[in-house]
Amino acid sequence: MSLDPQPLAPALAAAEEAGWAVVRLDLDGVRSKAALMRRCADVLRAPEWFGGNWDALADVLVDLSWLPPAPGRLLVVSSWRGYAAERPQDWETLREVLEEAVDFWREAEGAAPLTVLLAGSAPDGAPPRAARPGPRRG
Repeated sequence: MSLDPQPLAPALAAAEEAGWAVVRLDLDGVRSKAALMRRCADVLRAPEWFGGNWDALADVLVDLSWLPPAPGRLLVVSSWRGYAAERPQDWETLREVLEEAVDFWREAEGAAPLTVLLAGSAPDGAPPRAARPGPRRG
């Protein structure tokens, strides 16, 4: 789920050239779960039923009918380091939600894939952690 340390621009250009729907989720200045949910709702143009919680975000990401039809979808999460450092448990939950959405679309027969890129490195300079199994969000 990461492009780091590769430059982001070529991936964006390739996705756009291939006709993929590209959505950029910039977490700059996001420091609370409520702010994260508002940012997600705005950027994802979430439907009115979006409840601003983890389950609602998961639901939005597995029902992408709100995005224009495309052969693929790319969600780029940038400037996430501050949020990850300040809200590590919420960051892990967000990662789980994103990973589950990617898995959902990967397993959906005939569906356009969803790819999520985390642009940037971890707060300590290490690349973002690989996916890990863990408890379901609460």
